Amino acid sequence: MPDRFTVQHREIGMLRIYMKPSDRIGQRSLRTLWGARPLYRALIQTAKADGIINAVAQHTHYGFSNHGPIREHGAEIADPHLTICVELVGERDQLDLFCRRHGDLLADKVIVYKQLERWSVTSRDSP
Repeated sequence: MPDRFTVQHREIGMLRIYMKPSDRIGQRSLRTLWGARPLYRALIQTAKADGIINAVAQHTHYGFSNHGPIREHGAEIADPHLTICVELVGERDQLDLFCRRHGDLLADKVIVYKQLERWSVTSRDSP
């Protein structure tokens, strides 16, 4: 059976940014505490505006980040300090520029970069 599809490989990268779901952006005051935008949502919206190919928030059930205490997701109440991970996928230069542009949002966060390959599958019959 002949191959009907081709696979193209291209190097890309992934950033994982670890934070608490309770992390917010903007001025902190009693009046704005509940209305402040969650950092993880702001990062994803900013990534979309910057043309990043993929951005998702991943909740965790048990763990710690940045040498903090071990936390876990309770059966009845969610822990607002349990680590959440925002994962961005894109070109290395694009991810580097994202961090340099938005360093004010990323201060004191654990950020990990990993080199990946993006695979594209196309039909040999495609024009």
